[in-house]
Amino acid sequence: MSKQWLLAFITVSTMGMTGCVSTTQHSQQPPTVSEPTTCPGTVEPPAEFAAYLTPTTDDTLLQSALGEPTKGGLCQGKVYKVTQAFTIYRAWNSTNPGSEKGSWWALYEPQGSTAQYRTNYEICYEWSPIDMMTRCQIASGTVIVIGTGQSAYCSEYLTYPTSASQQIYMDNAANSTNECITYQAVFNWQPL
Repeated sequence: MSKQWLLAFITVSTMGMTGCVSTTQHSQQPPTVSEPTTCPGTVEPPAEFAAYLTPTTDDTLLQSALGEPTKGGLCQGKVYKVTQAFTIYRAWNSTNPGSEKGSWWALYEPQGSTAQYRTNYEICYEWSPIDMMTRCQIASGTVIVIGTGQSAYCSEYLTYPTSASQQIYMDNAANSTNECITYQAVFNWQPL
């Protein structure tokens, strides 16, 4: 058997084998989501909080808060310095005690259905069962971002769209909050 014939045989055999290999890849990539050209809602604080906040600049903090479509985070945001303490709220995960003082907070106490809260704040089930809630005072001098939510891909069955609900993002809630009270979720079934 000549070397040329053997080389040709190996080349043809290899090409034939690669034709049998499936090139289809199953991906956990988020689907393409049609996003609005602008984010819904506003980055200006509600009137009842405006007196406690002064606009400031912190590009690093702002970039940490902003997220890409389907990745969560904020769709849009503005940086503020807290000039007077006020109450904020965080729904979190009891199986991860470190998540109590995470970066994402709300201006208002969670109300209504858990499913609607998840939609308003783009909280995937995989990220948190949101079975705890902490109410704290945010300290004067804290620098925060207020913005509206970016879309979040949770699974092939669930993608939350952008939301006009305002969220607070901060770097170090453990050092920026005090007078905290923690609450545990309990069943409270209501008829539809």
